[in-house]
Amino acid sequence: MQTVILAGGLGTRLWPVTQAVPKPMVPVAGAPYLEHQLRRLSEQSIRNIVLLTGYLGEQIESYFGDGSRMGLSLQYSCEPIPMGTGGALREARSLLEDTFLVIYGDSYLPIDYAAVYQQLSESSALGLLVVYDNGYEDTSVRNNVDVDETSVVIRYEKDSPDALRYVEAGVLAFRKAMLDLIPSQGAASLEKEVFPQLIAQHSLIAHVTRQRFYDIGTPERLQAIERLLSA
Repeated sequence: MQTVILAGGLGTRLWPVTQAVPKPMVPVAGAPYLEHQLRRLSEQSIRNIVLLTGYLGEQIESYFGDGSRMGLSLQYSCEPIPMGTGGALREARSLLEDTFLVIYGDSYLPIDYAAVYQQLSESSALGLLVVYDNGYEDTSVRNNVDVDETSVVIRYEKDSPDALRYVEAGVLAFRKAMLDLIPSQGAASLEKEVFPQLIAQHSLIAHVTRQRFYDIGTPERLQAIERLLSA
């Protein structure tokens, strides 16, 4: 089971910390944040990992190398200029398997990743979003996903004025054929260019979890995950 980690963002909301280190390398509970993500994958026997790096990505590759010291096999695809979430995946096409997981490099969701992979594999969909049922409203992220009774995603809309039920939780899965939906050149966003096409084709499904997710996108969220991982 291959996992791709999107680790190329600029992390501007964490400046000045991320002026010197890439966001995935921000220290959390005594280790670079990315190390906690990799440990979680290793605990679930997920060894084949592709890191999509960009801004200060050489620090990530220098620190983790080929992953052997953690019992992992790491490959890298480094974008010379920001290409967006979709563009980064497109540029890594040659490294990707027919079906793969995707994890955002600033998020943390302790769930069974194999169940996510299996759900997509057993469907005819091209993509899957893990979504958090935000009934407790215990995250600072606004709901942005709606799902029908058959687990098909029918809306993905950030800053929606409507009362959507779910929040994208930072874990996804795709079939490699999804890459054909990404514009062939320039920066591209999964959220803006790919998700609308998948939704229109009824080819984006949801894996609903009640496990709260965390991220390090802002100083306040960084403090929350520091408390979690230090416990």
